[in-house]
Amino acid sequence: MDKQEMSYGKDYKIIPTTSATSGVGLEVLPDVYCYNVHIVNICLVGNSDQFVLVDAGMPGSAEEIIKAIEERFGSEKQPEAIILTHGHFDHVGAILELVKRWNIPVYAHELELPFLQGKKSYPEPDPTVEGGIIAKLSQMFPNEPINLANHVEKLPIDGSIPHMPGFRWIHTPGHTPGHISLFRDEDRLLIAGDAFVTVKQESLYSVLTQEQQISGPPKYFTPDWESARISVQKLEKLKPSAAITGHGLPMTGELLSNSLTKLVNEFDQLAVPEHGKYVEDLYKH
Repeated sequence: MDKQEMSYGKDYKIIPTTSATSGVGLEVLPDVYCYNVHIVNICLVGNSDQFVLVDAGMPGSAEEIIKAIEERFGSEKQPEAIILTHGHFDHVGAILELVKRWNIPVYAHELELPFLQGKKSYPEPDPTVEGGIIAKLSQMFPNEPINLANHVEKLPIDGSIPHMPGFRWIHTPGHTPGHISLFRDEDRLLIAGDAFVTVKQESLYSVLTQEQQISGPPKYFTPDWESARISVQKLEKLKPSAAITGHGLPMTGELLSNSLTKLVNEFDQLAVPEHGKYVEDLYKH
């Protein structure tokens, strides 16, 4: 297949959103850099000789991502690969432009491939969940599949991640069927994607200010709450020392461990919406 056969979904569009940390980069560890693209985080893992990009930002953000990489590593530097935690629009928003520019592979979980090869749409966002204006606006968010054609490959089944020595991927479904988180056992660094986040993503105020508050996956885009619960439990057992999530500021140390334990123990109250089309009767209060 030719690169030109790649395409975004028909509902792909730029979403005018921002936050107080948009355009801010944070070095979480010497080889791990978190950069905020409007309302979502991307990660650069590695050094100037070899690094990967984790997730691909918001629609229309390709030039900003390229600039962030060049400021971090120098001009003309490019990643070895792009690793996707999942394929929602705000995590693949610039991926076609980046793949065309760099001609590098993209890796994702096997269960995420239908959403990345033009075969299957995600469930529609649910604007009826409580929590704030962002949730209500979610009906505008793209959910149709993009098509990366033969540029996307499934991750190795042994849990390893190409070009990320020391890291392993962990299947953390719920938010999407093939959602993954990335973990390095040596220093217990966690890149959690949207398995949980450190901002109340449904609230415009929280998104704008980036006020830290641990939460489950974004309510308006999560169709499987029982799997989401199990995924959070799985990540809490890892006892991460630092966590970079898809939305919100990185969290570390005692604040992270206490917050994750609280999220596990109070998942129904802190994560599951009181109502919504994806909430099972079991979880209604």
